[in-house]
Amino acid sequence: MDAVVIAGGIPGLGEPLFPYTQGQPKALLDVAGKPMVQWVLDALSGSSQVERVVMIGLNEESGLTCAKPLTYFPSKGGMLQNITFGVKQVIAQNPSTTHVLLVSSDIPGIRPEIVDWVITNAKQTDDDLYYHLITQEVMEKRYPGSKRTYTHLKDARVCGGDMNVVAVRTVDANRETWEQLIGARKNPLKQAAIIGFDTLLLLALRVLTVEQAVKKVTRRLGMVGRAVMCPYAEVGMDVDKPHQLELMRADLGK
Repeated sequence: MDAVVIAGGIPGLGEPLFPYTQGQPKALLDVAGKPMVQWVLDALSGSSQVERVVMIGLNEESGLTCAKPLTYFPSKGGMLQNITFGVKQVIAQNPSTTHVLLVSSDIPGIRPEIVDWVITNAKQTDDDLYYHLITQEVMEKRYPGSKRTYTHLKDARVCGGDMNVVAVRTVDANRETWEQLIGARKNPLKQAAIIGFDTLLLLALRVLTVEQAVKKVTRRLGMVGRAVMCPYAEVGMDVDKPHQLELMRADLGK
């Protein structure tokens, strides 16, 4: 399976990581001696399931290395535009591809065996979207004090992962709703409101199960999706705030 790494984010003035990035890409922040995204590339390089890598938002001058064939493309704007463009570049390179691994550049804790688990698990079926969820228990056990944002469901408190699998056939599906959901990705209640008032009410009452939540979201997007309860906290440990950056620097510096 080919991978698309999304690395176009540049924190603006007033955002939590701006004092660290000073107008430079977040993906290039130093984490334990190398750029944050290099940790991601190292994991993809060591994976037996990854064939090629498409990098969106950086260029060859970044000084990155990858054991798999790596191509760079500039950012196309927002996250959805970058994802769509990246998937289309994968299709151009490999017309027979059916699914693509989408990876954020800010999850430096992932390892080759985690990448292999995600892809191997997705290959068991032919769904449109495999979205990974990490329970609060799994996250806090691996990263105490990470202060993630959790969605309170009936059967679990979960946060979303930043390495997921998508079918290429869905690349242009329901773009407006995708835009709204991605824009509200750090606000579960706002996302629920986009999906529908009934979902917002059920979420607020905490009577919505993981399975019900997935069915409602994917129905709204016009696709068949699968929620994957991921045993690896690293998939959801993205670096958004200074304390998370320092946490990962300390963890990977061991």
